[in-house]
Amino acid sequence: MQVTVKWVDGVMFVGETGSGHAVVMDGPPDHGGRNIGMRPMEMLLLGVGGCSSFDVVQILQKGRNDFVKCVAEVTAERVDAIPSVFSKIHLHFIVTGHDLKASAVERAVKLSAEKYCSASIMLSKAVEITHDFEVIEV
Repeated sequence: MQVTVKWVDGVMFVGETGSGHAVVMDGPPDHGGRNIGMRPMEMLLLGVGGCSSFDVVQILQKGRNDFVKCVAEVTAERVDAIPSVFSKIHLHFIVTGHDLKASAVERAVKLSAEKYCSASIMLSKAVEITHDFEVIEV
């Protein structure tokens, strides 16, 4: 896996992935940016949320669960020092479906957290990561 990060100007960069996708990263005006793109630390949280969501959806699909929506709300706390690393990350899954069993969603979230999600498992070595979920019946 490989990515390239190219400086544009100020504190704006374009990240390009080996799979052919690009994203703009930028900082706030008080740090020399124009607020045109996501912050790099936001990208890190997106990666954790995306990795874990991928697992949860695949596990639920393989279990033939009838769901129509899966949202991961990822929140984080950062230390008040330089470097301003994450001290806590929390993933809250909201899964909407028909006759969904909470036990199936709980199992999917737990398997992602403990066995499959490379991003959260890697970061858990340095950051407290917690998970929870809710099921919405439609």
